Parts: sequence; C-alpha cells; structure tokens
Amino acid sequence: MSETERESMEFDVVIVGAGPAGLSAAIRLKQRDPELSVVVLEKAAEVGIHILSGCVLDPSALDELLPEWRQEETPIRQKVTEDRFYFYGAQGGVRLPNRLMPKLMDNHGNFVVSLGLVAKWMAEKAEALGVEIYPGFAASEILYDESNVVIGVATGDMGILKDGTPGPMYQRGMALMGKYVFISEGVRGSLAKELIRTYGLDEGREPPKYGLGIKELWEIDPAKAKPGLVQHSFGWPLDMATGGGSFLYHLENNQVYVGFVVHLNYKNPYLSPFEEFQRFKTHPDIAELLAGGKRIAYGARAISEGGYQSVPKLVFPGGALLGCSAGFVNVPRIKGVHNAMASGMQAADAAVDAIRDGRAHDRLKAYEDGWRASSIGRDLKRVRNVKPLWSKFGTALGVALGGIDMWTNQLLGFSFFGTLGHGKPDHLSTEPAAQHTPIAYPRPDNTLTFDRLTSVFLSNTNHEEDQPVHLKVRDMELQKRSEHDVYAGLSQYYCPAGVYEWVEGADPTFVINAQNCVHCKTCDIKDPNQNITWVPPQGGEGPVYQTM
Repeated sequence: MSETERESMEFDVVIVGAGPAGLSAAIRLKQRDPELSVVVLEKAAEVGIHILSGCVLDPSALDELLPEWRQEETPIRQKVTEDRFYFYGAQGGVRLPNRLMPKLMDNHGNFVVSLGLVAKWMAEKAEALGVEIYPGFAASEILYDESNVVIGVATGDMGILKDGTPGPMYQRGMALMGKYVFISEGVRGSLAKELIRTYGLDEGREPPKYGLGIKELWEIDPAKAKPGLVQHSFGWPLDMATGGGSFLYHLENNQVYVGFVVHLNYKNPYLSPFEEFQRFKTHPDIAELLAGGKRIAYGARAISEGGYQSVPKLVFPGGALLGCSAGFVNVPRIKGVHNAMASGMQAADAAVDAIRDGRAHDRLKAYEDGWRASSIGRDLKRVRNVKPLWSKFGTALGVALGGIDMWTNQLLGFSFFGTLGHGKPDHLSTEPAAQHTPIAYPRPDNTLTFDRLTSVFLSNTNHEEDQPVHLKVRDMELQKRSEHDVYAGLSQYYCPAGVYEWVEGADPTFVINAQNCVHCKTCDIKDPNQNITWVPPQGGEGPVYQTM
C-alpha cells in the first residue's frame, strides 16, 4: 500500500476540521485575501454531524467574524431568557441566587443553539467565499520535510480490510500540501497529539485535563417548555469528591438539551459517567420535566478542562493548533466556541501577514505571542483556578473557593491564589479497584433511563465492520495485567457507548465493539496506561448528530 503514489494538491493553507475554529480561520483567510487558496478537511460525511456541544453560544467572536449575521436567516435564533443555578441533593435542591454568581457566568445576550447546525451554516459562508471543503476525508497523517517541518497532511487510505490488506475498493489517501497547516480537530485529536509530542509543545505547561459530556435531546410537554431557559447544577448524583455537573437548555419547538459532565480525574474505577447521567434524570426536578416527553437523540464527547495553564505552545514549524485542539474551553462557563472562533481568526491573521511577507512553513509567532493578551487569554485567565480548586478541595469547598476567586479576578483583577497547578493527568488519577466498592446502578426503565446500546442507536453511529479497528491497543497483555486485573476493567464503565467489554473466563478476553464508537475519545484519555489510542476510522463514518 505504501508503495502506491499519493495524488497531491497544493494550497496556501490546509485546515483539518470543519468546526467553529477551522471554519472561522477559513472565512477570515478569504476575507483578508480572496486570492488565497484554502481547503478544509472534515472527517464526517457532512459538516456538522460529528459535532456535539451544549450549546449556549457567546456570540462575541461571531460578531467580529460575520457582523451581518443578525440580519440574516441563521440557526442562531433562541436567545437565553433566564439563568438558574442549583446545588442538588438526592431528593431536592437549593437554587443559588443569581446575584451571588460572578458576572462572567451571566448568559444574557447568549443563544441556545445546535452547534452542528451552526457549523453547517458557517461552512456555507466559507464556500461562498471560495473555500474548498472536503467532507468524508479524515486527515490521518502529518507530512514533514527532511528538516522536520510540517508541509501538509494526508488523508487516510480507503477500502482497507479488517486484516489490514487492500480490498477491492481500495483507494490511496491524498496529500494536501500547504504553506501552513491548521489543526482544529477538536478535543484530543490524533494529529494534535502527535504534533504536541513531536515538538514538545507542552513543555513547561500543566497537564491537560478533561471531562466527559453526555447529552440527550428531548421533546417535552409543551406546557413545561420554557424556550431560552438555561439551567446548571452540581452535586447529586456525584459525591463531593467527584467533579461534574449538569446542564439543561430549553430550545424552540418544545425541545430541551439535557446533559451531564463528569470530570475525568475521578478515582473510583467502577464509576460510570453514563450511569451517573441516567441517575441524574431521576432527580425529582428533572423527572418531572421529562415526564410524558420523548428522547430523540443521544451523544457523548470529551471536553477540554485544563484551561489557561494547560494550553500548549500553539505554533510549530509550518502550522498551528486552533480551538479545542489547543484547549480553549472556559470550564465554569462550559463554553469554548467563542474562543475557538477567535483562535481561528487570530491564526488566520498571522498566516495572511506571513504569506504576504513571502514566508511559508515557519512558526506563526504573532499567533503564539498574541493570544494571552487577546479576548481568549482574558477569558481563560479569570477562571484559571476554578478547576484546580475543585479538584483539590472537592465540590462543596472547591466550588465556593472558585466562585470567590472569579469574583476577585473580576473586581480586583488578580487572584489571591496566583495560578494553581493541576497536578497529575487524568489517567493517573484512577485508583486500583481494591480500594473501592463496585457501584450498583439501577436497571433502566426505558422511559426515563436507558441502556448504552439503546442510546448509541439514537446517535445514528455507523462504522463499516470490515475495516481495521480504529481504537488501537498497543499491548494486549498489559491491558489484561493492569486495566483488567488492577482496575477491574474500567473501560467497560467509562465508555458511554458500550465499545469495550471484558468476557470473563479462565483467560479474560478484551472485546472492542468499534462499530459502537461515538468518537468521544474518553478511552484515549482515561486508560490508566495510555495503552489505547483513538484514530479516525475510514471515510466519514461515526455518529450522525443532526441537531445536537
């Protein structure tokens, strides 16, 4: 296969990922210089269908990128009308007064949206400017020159059979060469991981941190619908030592997003984020809201939570990291789209200036040097201690201290804590199963709560079975010796899609149901030995999130 010559195409800028960051970069490049040749590769068969987010959109970056958008027909329609914050116990909760919440937590002026539909609309804007967008083509390889400079990317070969040999429909991947390559794969992208490792972009930074967000779309009783209501909670069903919380966003047409986030630095290997989400829905407040309703969609996705102190160096010879590939999520706000868009614009500006100066394949120093003083840096710096305080002191005290810290940053412009570190990465936070008791989760009732396979069906996930498994286990013996024997096979608990299972017997067998994968990438993050690597599957396969 490797002997087959690749077809090659040349561009000024190659962008990997048609999410908010990549599309913002593409649009900005063409706004600044219509003569530039720009291509965007998207692993999904259609732009937007692999995108999963809350999503309450802060439109500040969009106002800069496309200032005319408010006068147009767009999928950004439902304004936030009310904010609510709760601390939940098993049978009730306490609503926190809005006046106690730092100003930055206020969602006034924001919009409840489907981010997938927003991305689809942005792609249309980009194409109207002359951007080439290739959906269904996953970038699977970074291309370097003899000096170890990035000069392009290659799409994955198509038609490879499960045994690794070319099938009758085999087609060699294509090389897309660019003066600069932008990586905007989203959280924990395989190419971003390689570049961070190759160029040591994380040297001097805190380790990245992550959460797992699980989300359902429900159609509810019209009498209970409150379009524009945005509600967040923390507390039950998680214990005070485990970070996480819920989000609940009312859309148009009697629809509501119900979601739950579990921070992936949890200790108990028996904990199942999926089951904790199902339990959350049995809380009296949530059960009453959803009673008589219908679940119509499901999905899951890792969330970047490291913030300001975990952002790696953004540039490497020949390109840059954008959006969630760089970790630009504001954790307490559960928002990163505005920063992703801003990063795309900033990287684009740096590339346009460089190309006009006759440069190519160097480091876009202006992007690296400018982000901390920009809207991105200001946004992340004010909340930089919320995650480490929560991790160190637990939910009750940690959230209170985080709130105080946000207030002091807002009112005084500094933190009494300075800049706290995160400590160890999430995969080292899991403790051996011998230190914990298995958790007895209730059986699903198939009305309010559901099992994983039923949920995956609603994600419309599909992978051709006769292709190589895209979840790569480096050492199967290590998986048995450690993940199974020491950590009780925690992959079968953390995966929200039923991808992993251990078939017990005299010689336990690790089974990977790769066709179930919703591309959340939790396994790539939480495996205690970093023994599992997620890579894109062939073609545009995976979940199909129509309105998530």
